[in-house]
Amino acid sequence: MSYFERHIFFCLNERESGENSCAQHGAQQGFDHCKARVRDLGLGGPGAVRVNKAGCLDRCAGGPVAVVYPEAVWYSYVDNADIDEIVDKHLKHGQVVERLVLPNNVGR
Repeated sequence: MSYFERHIFFCLNERESGENSCAQHGAQQGFDHCKARVRDLGLGGPGAVRVNKAGCLDRCAGGPVAVVYPEAVWYSYVDNADIDEIVDKHLKHGQVVERLVLPNNVGR
């Protein structure tokens, strides 16, 4: 068994050059909401879920983005309802939220 059952990483990168980045699209708010939701549902900690900040994940065109491991499922989200769905379905029950999956051809 892994130390954590699942990790979700949120890109919080902000480009100084003004190029498109997740930070310009509410990534910090998504991260904060996810962390609070996981805590409130008692899903965090060893053997469960870990919510992490990340630098550039190099998928800026789909931003804001988050990725869940060990499944390596990439998500794009727009609001707290999307984050709630990822937490409730994927992080809690292991069910991929297909409507929020970032297509493989979306990169920087």
